[in-house]
Amino acid sequence: MDVNAAVAAAAAIAGVCTGVIAMLAFRWSERDQKRPTRTSLHTDPVLPPGVDTVLSVLRSSAVVLDEADSVVKASSAAYALGLVRGGKLAVEPMLQMARDTRRDGEIRQVELDLPRRGTGRGDALAVSARVAPLGSRLVLLLVEDLTEARRIEAVRRDFVANVSHELKTPVGALSLLSEAVMDAADDPEAVERFAGRMQNEATRLTNLVQELIDLSRVQNDDPLEDAEPVRVDELVAEAIDRCRHQAGTKQITMAAGGTADLHVWGNRGQLAAALGNLVENAVNYSPARTRVGIAARRVNAPGGDLIEVAVTDQGIGISDKDKERIFERFYRVDPARSRATGGTGLGLAIVKHVAASHGGEVTVWSSEGQGSTFTLRVPEARATRDRGAGHGLGHEGAHQGARPDDTTAYEPIPAAPEVLP
Repeated sequence: MDVNAAVAAAAAIAGVCTGVIAMLAFRWSERDQKRPTRTSLHTDPVLPPGVDTVLSVLRSSAVVLDEADSVVKASSAAYALGLVRGGKLAVEPMLQMARDTRRDGEIRQVELDLPRRGTGRGDALAVSARVAPLGSRLVLLLVEDLTEARRIEAVRRDFVANVSHELKTPVGALSLLSEAVMDAADDPEAVERFAGRMQNEATRLTNLVQELIDLSRVQNDDPLEDAEPVRVDELVAEAIDRCRHQAGTKQITMAAGGTADLHVWGNRGQLAAALGNLVENAVNYSPARTRVGIAARRVNAPGGDLIEVAVTDQGIGISDKDKERIFERFYRVDPARSRATGGTGLGLAIVKHVAASHGGEVTVWSSEGQGSTFTLRVPEARATRDRGAGHGLGHEGAHQGARPDDTTAYEPIPAAPEVLP
């Protein structure tokens, strides 16, 4: 009997212990489930129904805070922006907004500049933060990145300001010169002099308007919609024809050569404008009795062969500081010289956009006092690569035979000019 009682007592004690252990395990499991994690967009039972689904489709970074300012839910974008660290909201102004909204229930919105996380760069992230109450205990924070929108807006303002300035200059000059012509009506020599200056300003204004139209077109149009195989020989010949008068006036020798019968794929008009701008700049910024070279060749690239057209001059060169900005709209290395040559500061910007829209690039090598080489690279038109060489012009007679009456000297030059880096 005593043995049976002892066994029963032992069984009762074991049952009590098992129940206690099960209860502790259940409590421990509940606490672990309530602990927030960063690896997923965790859903807390206290969130109102449907909130998790709505927040998952928002483009803005989302953070939900409880009454202790702990993060109940945070999107991956919020972590990427550095808003949440260690389960807490890391931006003090946003945290204060959340506390104020929890206290009075008012919706608040503010724009802030946040330092870029881990980059060490001086520029900041521009964000718009909006805080609203979510139920009785939670606060919802939505943050939108405005950095790119602000950059585009700054570019637009600069563009409008520059266009206004560039248009006002020739228009104002024409107005003053017209008054001078009226005042000098009895002096034929003065009228002729002022009329010549008016013609120069009108030409400058026409070129500016045309380049603005060209820049707008290459930015908004898709050049590959009307793409076709374009012969590089023809593009080079057109670029040389465009600059024939300026080169002849300054006794500049234009030399064309390189690999013959190359083709690129794209919009013929845009490609001709881009190469023409490069050659025109080379002529305008070269001293008299120097040489401008245009050479084309095929280069191997991982994604497919590229056609490379290099335009080399023996001009004044470009400093390292200016090389970083020469492809910006309206930027001029030498504003006084640009006014003398009629430059608008848009030519290289057009080249950059044409190259990018055709899947290529434009680069520059330059040394002050030694000249510059601008290189335009665009994908090759592969379908024409294996065609017979008889369809193209010869290497040495590519341009000489095209215009026998041409007084501009065309000399074959190596495919890679010596001044290429």
